[in-house]
Amino acid sequence: MSTANIAMVAGEASGDLLGSHLVAALAERRHGLAFHGIGGPRMIGRGFDSFHPMEKLSVRGYVEVLRHYREIMGIRRDLLARLLDERPQLFIGIDAPDFNLDLEYRLKAAGVPTMHYVSPSIWAWRRSRLRRISRSVSHMLVLFPFETEIYREAGVPVTYVGHPVADSIPLEVNKAAAREQLRLPAGKLVMALLPGSRQSELRYMADAFVQTAKRFHASLADVHFVCPTASRPTRDLMQEAIRRNDAAELPLTLMFGHSHEALAAADIALVASGTATLETALFKTPMVIAYKMSPLTWKIMRRMLYLPYVGLPNILAGEFLVDELMQDAATPEALSDALLALVRDTPRQRRQVERFGEIHLSLRQDNATKSAEAVLEVLDGARGRVGLRAAG
Repeated sequence: MSTANIAMVAGEASGDLLGSHLVAALAERRHGLAFHGIGGPRMIGRGFDSFHPMEKLSVRGYVEVLRHYREIMGIRRDLLARLLDERPQLFIGIDAPDFNLDLEYRLKAAGVPTMHYVSPSIWAWRRSRLRRISRSVSHMLVLFPFETEIYREAGVPVTYVGHPVADSIPLEVNKAAAREQLRLPAGKLVMALLPGSRQSELRYMADAFVQTAKRFHASLADVHFVCPTASRPTRDLMQEAIRRNDAAELPLTLMFGHSHEALAAADIALVASGTATLETALFKTPMVIAYKMSPLTWKIMRRMLYLPYVGLPNILAGEFLVDELMQDAATPEALSDALLALVRDTPRQRRQVERFGEIHLSLRQDNATKSAEAVLEVLDGARGRVGLRAAG
């Protein structure tokens, strides 16, 4: 079979991870595939040719995007021109909908089949995006089972592929082994603090998380905190918050990476809303969800929300299984009180753990295999149509 060029764009680390798994699964199943576009170090390590640094696209929030708007639009114009010139057999946008959907629309209009991998949160906010998606996307790959019906009703071909994190996290976790690996003190309540993986998140949440830990420790002294950080800059921001809030004496293990080990070891967690809440649920760790962002971004987003909850565990459960304290409600006092209430409510902890187990099973679908099979089906269908047109 002749070489097929597949273009992809991943906009941040989570997309890079998905893309790397997809590239590896595709290369294993089909020889002669070439991959290019925009990707991160994991995709590049699989032989992906990235035309621009992925980090240029890793910007979140309305205010933050505006600061980098001109540069991002320049990258998209350059990439579109290259792809229209090279005409790949298939384009796959991996998440990053604000960047990818317009690109997909223009490529699809030019006759290039387009796939979008990871649905935007249209079930939570900005439902108007569905019309744009139907015009831009030839086929959707979705991570959550409830998303399939939304796209079928809109007439968009869709495949549910499960969530890769559910494949990588074991169904049962050895908590004692995780604590030993992290050298945490025995016989104490262990609380994981996950204030976010981006510097912008730490700037809004680091102080609140440190102050919450101080208040919690004042009420329950027999506790040890563990805080994994995603990068050296975020670790520095957390250390600055510890100094700023006179929390040097707090029983806290601050780590670089090791978020999964921290969640495996923890009895309870305080987690910034996002993918980390799903990971916490998959480790069956009872939690409280918090989030703070720029006031302007929050004001805009709040008006667009459709669901009464924003945390993925609650969305997947279809109920307020986990407490959510957002923006002005995410005060150290309120967060500490919510965590103390959860620690003292064993039946509620057990119910969270039970529902988390159900969620894990539903999302464990061998994501890379399903995704690759769906991509090859679309690719072969597109090449077949080209062949028929040529024969005609």
